[in-house]
Amino acid sequence: MIELERLSRRYGTTLAVEDLSLEIARGELLVLLGGSGSGKTTTLKMVNRLIEPSAGRVRIDGRDTRELAPHLLRRGIGYCFQQVGLFPHLSVARNIAVTPQLLGWSAGKIAARVDELLNLVELDPAAFRDRRPEQLSGGEQQRVGLARALAADPAAVLLDEPFGALDPLTRDRLRDWFAGLRRRLGFTAIFVTHDMVEALALGDRIAVLNQGRLAQVGTPSELLNAPAGAYVAELMATPRRQAAVVARFLAAAARASDA
Repeated sequence: MIELERLSRRYGTTLAVEDLSLEIARGELLVLLGGSGSGKTTTLKMVNRLIEPSAGRVRIDGRDTRELAPHLLRRGIGYCFQQVGLFPHLSVARNIAVTPQLLGWSAGKIAARVDELLNLVELDPAAFRDRRPEQLSGGEQQRVGLARALAADPAAVLLDEPFGALDPLTRDRLRDWFAGLRRRLGFTAIFVTHDMVEALALGDRIAVLNQGRLAQVGTPSELLNAPAGAYVAELMATPRRQAAVVARFLAAAARASDA
């Protein structure tokens, strides 16, 4: 479905991404995991040519993305990111309708698709279609952002830390909801995060990037049980440490309640 072939991006003398090759199967969610400056977002943006590669190529369904004008390529790829980026002067419905309008859909088809998507992301169309972004909670804005990304039934969806700006409770709820939604729809996705728990919870496979290079790619189980090197091992140790801290507090609370 999506192939990254020896992809590199250079800024002056700095290689932000170096010689990266990955394949994402149709219907798969691949997580790009790594710390700040690891090349995650740069890689994501090279898929839809928001950033042009310095070397290498991207293919979608076997077609080199350089064969398409960037604006035409992006109309076939959904994009959802941390700050949502809803147009503040447009209603929820008109935000979702942006790409279908550019594709020349009829007004009736657009209206039906908007309501379909609002129902899909569990926002009542009658209550939400005419609201402005400032009238929505952070979680509601993120759901509208995802609806907009899915509006034209894209071949793939790119997600750049979409839940990173939310409070922990909202983030956990939306992550679980998103996992269920993707299972139902089966769309292909690349999901950027620096959160190890999020990566383990959502990814069919995880590609760990370190200073622009691929450190390891595999299923969550493969990375947890057979990390390829110290960097991956340290990343995978984080959820274990967090679980151990919670377990200690739960044990202490149980002893206190028994006393």
